[in-house]
Amino acid sequence: MGFIHGMIVWYFGVLDTIGIFGVVLLMALESTILPVPSEMVIPPAAAYYSGHSSLGASVFWVVMVVLAGTVGSYLGSAITYWGSRWIGRPLIIKYGKYVFIPEHKLKVAEAWVAQYGAGGVFFARLLPVVRHLISIPCGIVGMRFRTFTIMTITGSFIWCSVLAGFGLLMSKDMRTIVALKGEETPEVLKAFHNLSLTTLAMVVIVAVLYFVVVKRRKPAEDVGDGGITQS
Repeated sequence: MGFIHGMIVWYFGVLDTIGIFGVVLLMALESTILPVPSEMVIPPAAAYYSGHSSLGASVFWVVMVVLAGTVGSYLGSAITYWGSRWIGRPLIIKYGKYVFIPEHKLKVAEAWVAQYGAGGVFFARLLPVVRHLISIPCGIVGMRFRTFTIMTITGSFIWCSVLAGFGLLMSKDMRTIVALKGEETPEVLKAFHNLSLTTLAMVVIVAVLYFVVVKRRKPAEDVGDGGITQS
């Protein structure tokens, strides 16, 4: 419980200090090669900004969280796209394992783009693992940047909206844990229990999406040693 309290307090402190730009920054990192889970960025931010006294202000700031998350996702994805296009597949395969891009994960993302094309970029933004890697094969094969942009922004907006919804469900319990400093009072224990159940539900949904959509797709043999071809 102490760890969760500390993480929430730390993140709320980040939002206190740099505001909505904290969401943009963390989501930009999430869409690059750095393992920053969006599930730990958007829901707490939505919970934090939903605490305004008026409903109108709360709605406005939660919408801003969704937009900030979308902008951050796009910026990180665009940087990864152009970086991959410049570096090329051979160097990514050779050195990717040192920067959280092992070859087997890259092949999953490559096979995804090879099979589903531009539409796959949209759906990839809703899936774990593939989500933060999908920009790399798009850059490698030179997918039209305009198409990549539209699909990335649309998919990211939907995903951030879903996560913001989870954040609203968690908002009261998060604020209770922060306000009572994580002490094991009945209110905090109840809030922790509710928060755990909501988090578990989110994790289960994400895991089911991954295993049903990604694991049950055609195997990575779709991708040859020379990479994928542009459709």
